[in-house]
Amino acid sequence: MTPHKRRLYVAMTVAGLCVTLTASACGAPESDDALSDKEKDCKTYEKYGDFTDKNPKVSIYSPITDAEGDAFEKAWAPFSECTGIEIQYESSNSFESEIEIRVQGNDAPDLAFFPQPGLMERYKDDLVPASDDLTKEAESGWSDDWLQYGTFDEELYAQPLSANLKSLVWYSPKYFKDNNIEVPETWDELIDISDTIAESDVKPWCAGIGSGDTTGWPLTDWYEDLILREVGGDVYDQWVNHEIPFDDPQIVKAVDKAGDILKNEDYMNGGYGDVKSMASVSFEEGGLPIVEGECAMHRQASFYSAQWPDGTEIGPNGDVYAFHLPGKAADEKPVLGGGEYVAAFREADEVDAVRTFLAGEVFANARMKTGPWASSHKGADPANAQDDLLKMSVELFQDEGAEFRYDGSDLMPGKIGSDAFLKEATKWVKGQSTEETLANVEKVWQD
Repeated sequence: MTPHKRRLYVAMTVAGLCVTLTASACGAPESDDALSDKEKDCKTYEKYGDFTDKNPKVSIYSPITDAEGDAFEKAWAPFSECTGIEIQYESSNSFESEIEIRVQGNDAPDLAFFPQPGLMERYKDDLVPASDDLTKEAESGWSDDWLQYGTFDEELYAQPLSANLKSLVWYSPKYFKDNNIEVPETWDELIDISDTIAESDVKPWCAGIGSGDTTGWPLTDWYEDLILREVGGDVYDQWVNHEIPFDDPQIVKAVDKAGDILKNEDYMNGGYGDVKSMASVSFEEGGLPIVEGECAMHRQASFYSAQWPDGTEIGPNGDVYAFHLPGKAADEKPVLGGGEYVAAFREADEVDAVRTFLAGEVFANARMKTGPWASSHKGADPANAQDDLLKMSVELFQDEGAEFRYDGSDLMPGKIGSDAFLKEATKWVKGQSTEETLANVEKVWQD
């Protein structure tokens, strides 16, 4: 459920924000000092065209607000200044509902940053397919694993923008070091570590799945991570696309493997109580017992870094850090993630110029320098990431041996990914069997 996770990651203090960047009137903000000379040099942007005589406007609508939105502005300010294209950036934490109203009311933005490929596909008939230049730029920058989610009917409509890594386990480096625990490289090693810790006064795992109307979404990520590890990307795709039943025996087996941790009373729920206590603990609070020494590990995405208490040092030698949730073998690197995609509702040279610029490595590297952000672009330099975790994320996304898949619930129909899946997973953690849980979702899908 990427939209809800995104809202929690960003400090949402206003419902919307609209800022205008212009090369002349209003005055574009100066480029961030962190940007390189190349990123500020107008020669870098010559290939996108010269629009300074017309000074056209291109509007962008996005769910990314506040500081993250400001960082986007700084990253594309040199492009705007050099090309003469005025970029109007508007963001809202009601993006999912508002974009539908705007499209139906013939008030669609020129570009939109979609956090859900499934939501984006709903507007396929309203979108402008990628130009040849954009397709070439996108295909040179991203793997097919990423591009497939912006491709409809074998034609590219949208390229990836950002990337967040979900296949992570947060832990205390000090606790691991003091107890001679090595970061696991395989699933069996992870279980061995859990068994060892379970024999101490500390519970190996802690979690919270509470999130208002979307309670249960953290469990969907667990399911998806284990399905990807147990049966691989091809079967994962079949499951997400409902080419096999939601309760296929292969899926039951994978979810039971998630249950080896989540439904194990010896493992859960450090700092809070028993397994069922997860349902009454909020997502934001789920991993906090790690810093209190009451829990050893918490599986959650990279955006969870925003939830640690003020003053918490994040790093390999800090108070908390994270490692990749391992696969069955050390050389397997299944990666579950999410992000945003750039789609266009208007066909025009200036719109194409902006979306093609956003598809390039110059933008990817500039954006990493102007604020916390990760990119899966092949040309993104991990050294530009603002902390060790983001650097690790970029490196893992770029690893040719990694098998990436997008958050499955974000690709499923709303009645499944945003409703039945969450509700049934919550019942599962309270005691409902895996078979019944998955069968109940399958019934909804068939209705």
